[in-house]
Amino acid sequence: MSASGGTKAIVAALGANLAIAASKFVAFAFSGSSSMLAEGVHSLADSGNQFLLLVGGKKAQRVATPQHPFGYGRERYIYAFLVSIVLFSVGGMFAIYEGYEKISHPHAVERWYWPVAVLVFAIIAEGFSFRTAMKESNELRGGLSWVQFIRRAKAPELPVVLLEDFGALIGLVLALGGVGLALLTGDGVWDGIGTVCIGVLLVLIALVLAAETKSLLLGEAAGADVVQQIETAMVDGETVTRVIHMRTLHLGPEELLVAAKIAVRHDDTATEVATAIDAAEARIRAAVPIARVIYLEPDVYSETEAAKGPDPEATPGGPGPHSTTGH
Repeated sequence: MSASGGTKAIVAALGANLAIAASKFVAFAFSGSSSMLAEGVHSLADSGNQFLLLVGGKKAQRVATPQHPFGYGRERYIYAFLVSIVLFSVGGMFAIYEGYEKISHPHAVERWYWPVAVLVFAIIAEGFSFRTAMKESNELRGGLSWVQFIRRAKAPELPVVLLEDFGALIGLVLALGGVGLALLTGDGVWDGIGTVCIGVLLVLIALVLAAETKSLLLGEAAGADVVQQIETAMVDGETVTRVIHMRTLHLGPEELLVAAKIAVRHDDTATEVATAIDAAEARIRAAVPIARVIYLEPDVYSETEAAKGPDPEATPGGPGPHSTTGH
């Protein structure tokens, strides 16, 4: 993901949410609508989340140290995971609690024009933020569906903003429905029901975000297309004849570790092998610029060993894509 693209989407969402949060709290003060209070807290939580994403992006830019030799790229994953926690607790659970209180002790919505006007304004502002996030995402997702993009993206910022903005728009519609039904029926319980629905929606979105960022924190391999590009670049057919097995790991959204055992000719000298490794590393970096850390181990390919089955080093969690060859 382009860092500038993610930052642009985050800043757009932050500006929209701060303005929306202020307007929602004003509307709550004048109308007493619990939906407006829940939505105000939701927007405030979203603003804090966008701030966390910006902080994570800044911290991830620190240079590597002896204690952290692979750098701080995963800071972005950590702060994205914190976003899911904030959205679950401050946004979702608070809304459910507030909705329950309103259902238990309903009261009519006063000065209905305040919440209605603010909700219409909020839908427009959130729509602008959502449109910006979609525009930035479209430049990266290619032929992937939106669900595939959110699940496969290695950079967390755009998927987080997309889900937050989508949830915000649905939440605003729910709030408008709850306030509208409360006004039409004169029963404030509908306002509480709308608030509970908002809370459940936020909890579900937070759980999706938590699951996706947890996977990134644990460490994900490069996508199949990137793996193919690395394989193609690594093998030149002359000095490097094949890939015996390979592992990739994202150290951050824009930093990839590549570790592979490569087959060289049995009669190559040490100098020729070293030159072959240097050339293979250069080809990999040219094909996949995010491959920043590369470890290549030379070996001699053996058909006999290959026939015995997967390489033991390649099967800690089951056969890998290259585990049917031996050395």
